[in-house]
Formats: sequence, C-alpha cells, structure tokens
Amino acid sequence: MDARKEIGQRIARARRRRGLSQTVLSGLVGRSESWLSQVERGQRAVDNHTVINALAQVLGLAVDELTAKKSNTMTRYQAASAIRQAMMSYDGLSSLIDPRHAEGSVESFVWLRHEIARVNGLYQAARYDEVGRRLPGLIVATELGSRYAPAARRRTYQTLRSLTYHSTTTTLQRVGDPELAWVAADRSLAAAQEAGRPLLAAVSAYRLGYVLVRLRETHQALRVVLQAADALQRSVRRPTSRMLPVIGGLYLGAVTAAAAAYDHSAVRDFLAQARHIADALGEDRNDFWTAFGMTNVTIHEVSAAVEFGDARGAIGKGESLNLGELAPGLVGRRAQVHLDLARAYALQRKDAASVNMLLDAERLSPELVRYGEHPRELLTQLLKREHRASTPQLRELAHRAGIV
Repeated sequence: MDARKEIGQRIARARRRRGLSQTVLSGLVGRSESWLSQVERGQRAVDNHTVINALAQVLGLAVDELTAKKSNTMTRYQAASAIRQAMMSYDGLSSLIDPRHAEGSVESFVWLRHEIARVNGLYQAARYDEVGRRLPGLIVATELGSRYAPAARRRTYQTLRSLTYHSTTTTLQRVGDPELAWVAADRSLAAAQEAGRPLLAAVSAYRLGYVLVRLRETHQALRVVLQAADALQRSVRRPTSRMLPVIGGLYLGAVTAAAAAYDHSAVRDFLAQARHIADALGEDRNDFWTAFGMTNVTIHEVSAAVEFGDARGAIGKGESLNLGELAPGLVGRRAQVHLDLARAYALQRKDAASVNMLLDAERLSPELVRYGEHPRELLTQLLKREHRASTPQLRELAHRAGIV
C-alpha cells in the first residue's frame, strides 16, 4: 500500500476510535475539514511538523506513525542501558535483610556532592554522553550511601540520592527515554521525602512535569507542577530567593504542558506568572540547575509559539533574544533557541534558514541534535522536501544525526 494512503487510514482509524468527527479533528489541529478528508483518503501528505505533532497528541499516536517511514535509524543513547542496569542493580539487598553481612562501602558525601555538581554542569553543557558515563556509578554510590551511611548522615545521603535522580531524569528525558526517566523522577521524589526536604520534592515535581509531557500525559503534568508550585508558595509567608527559581521553574513546566495541550489561554497565564517571579528575582539564576530567569521565560515563550505554529511570533522573539544573559555553561539552553528557530523557519518553508539554524545548534551541541526528538523529526521533514541547491548541507547534517 502507498505510504500516504496507509498514514491516511491510520489517522482515520484513530480518529474514529476517539469518537471525533473530521470537523472536530481538523479544527483541533488548525486545518480545514477538506484538508483532513484528502489526508485520510491518501490524496495529500502530512508534511507540516507542527500539524504532525498536533495529530499525534490528539489521536494518541507516536509521531513516527504519521510519517512516511518509521525511523529505524534513530540514534540510540548508548548509556541508557548502563543507567538502567545501575537502577536495577539493588546493590546491598542481602544486607538489608541480614544486617550482619554488610555489602559495599559508603562513598564520601563530599565527593558525591562534587560529582553531582559535575554531572549537572555537563548536562547543562549538553554533553550527554559524558553524563551517561558518570551516572551509573553515581546512582549505585548514592543508593548505597542512603542505606548504609551512619544514622546521623542518612538524610544527607538521601538528599544526594534525590539530586542524583534529578540528573538522571533530565538526561533520560532529553535523550528520548521518558519511561526510564519517569522511574528516576519517582525515585527522586521518594528520596526527597526520606530526606525531609520539601524544596527538593518541589524540584522533583519540576523534573517530573517535563517527563510527563514527553509521555503525552499533559493534564497530569499540569496537575503535578501546579500542585507543587501552590504548595511551595503556601508553605511560607514570603518565598525566599532560593525558592523563587523553583516556583518559577514549575510555572515554566506548566507552560510546556499547556503548549503541548494546545491551550493558548493557559500558556499566557503561566508565562505571566513566570515573568512575575522572574521580575521579583531580578536576575537569571541556576538554583537546583533550573536556569530560571527572564531569559529562560522568553525561551519557553519561543518554544510555545512554535508548538502553536506561530512561526512569525517565535522568530520575532527568538531572534531578538539576548543569549548573552545566560550563564556561560548553559549551552543546552542556547542550542534550544536555535532548534526552535529552525522549526519556526521550517513552518514558513524557509528551509535554507532552518538548516542554518540546525547547523548553529549542532555547533553548540552535536549531542542535542543527535539525540533530541524535535531535531530528528525536523530533519526527516526537511529531507522529504529537500532541494539540494538551496540546502547543500542538509544531507550531511542528517547523516551526522543518524537520520540517513
């Protein structure tokens, strides 16, 4: 069967399972009923990145089910297997059952704290492969410490365990393993509870929110981050400067979830909340590696505009953004702006500009382009309508990213 017809039939079946009419579905993805009818009959291809994402979200399908060819060449994050094995190892289990036979040794909490800071710095520099090499040992060490450290130090090690799983969550969520990231986020919450650290639990909720968005659980993501933000604000009369970036980060998580659910009104409200907190903070900060501040608020505004298909708004905001306001180590944040602008230019079918932005992102972070979900989808889309004279570097870029 022709790939276009197969995709059309897949959309029609999923639409009927959801009980949606062509009128309703076309309205939800911002297209006409006649356009959707042509797509379902195989007379028209779905070649718009934002519309593909919208259909996948509404119909509960994977994005690659709406493209002409499922990608079997997707670059896999090799470290995910080692991270999974570390999380499944349960070192020291026998001594939990029989304390007379202790297993393993407890690492110095000073070294662990230093290593956690190192891993987070590498993550924000978008050096995901090196993060992946360090995380398995860190996971095992903090698990052992949280069980076998002297009683007086046990809460300290639980804090370190929670922070380790924060790093694990963000890394796995970024490189495309959201199911394992969810397990890591759940463990970070449990460790924060054991440590008696409410602020740390709020950071865990912040990480968890982004994972739930990747799992297409947008309503649950909103519930988690908003509950955490509300509870944190209620817990004190006036939030401290250390709390504000976490609260602001939670509202940015809400922006991402609302944009994924195509809720324009909610996105505006949550952006306003985040701006208010950034104003109160008065500077870009990086508490708990949230990179929160007005610059990151604007970056999320650009990303949301792209999700809504507002290419002009995204480009206007993104091109005028002063990335020099970000701390030097926040390479991933800088690269994200280039990726969002690449998607926005593709929406305008300015493919040469889109490829140039992807190349800028790759110069900052080859690993973000190689592992990120959106760059792979965008490269696949650009290849389908490739015009080699205007985008001579596209195919080599796609090859380096593992697409071809």
